[in-house]
Amino acid sequence: MARSLAKTTALKTGSIKQVILIRKDLNMGAGKIAAQASHASILGYLEVNRLYPAIAEKWLSEGQTKIVLRIADEKEADGVKKKLRDAKIPFKTVKDAGQTQVAPGTETAIGIGPYYEKDIDGITGKMRLF
Repeated sequence: MARSLAKTTALKTGSIKQVILIRKDLNMGAGKIAAQASHASILGYLEVNRLYPAIAEKWLSEGQTKIVLRIADEKEADGVKKKLRDAKIPFKTVKDAGQTQVAPGTETAIGIGPYYEKDIDGITGKMRLF
């Protein structure tokens, strides 16, 4: 029932963006980082499209703003995920298959949103660009 209500909820005003968090402690190469960021973007979009299709559509029509930020390690990632859950901001975590640079199941990235910029910035606004 909550899901169907979410789909009919009117859009709030404000810009929509997506934030991708990459773990810095894993020392992934540039290509690996690009792949993990891509996974996070797609997974985040699919989650929002499932929960809030009007938000996903607005994001697509506005140019798909994305910001890539760094997080120090798994501990920081866990703290951010808790804040996102508490704020009810949709996100998805990327768990690597472990075929190249990291062990299987390693959480490498988090795709936040697309969602309201103001809400996301309340959690990620002071983080550094990757």
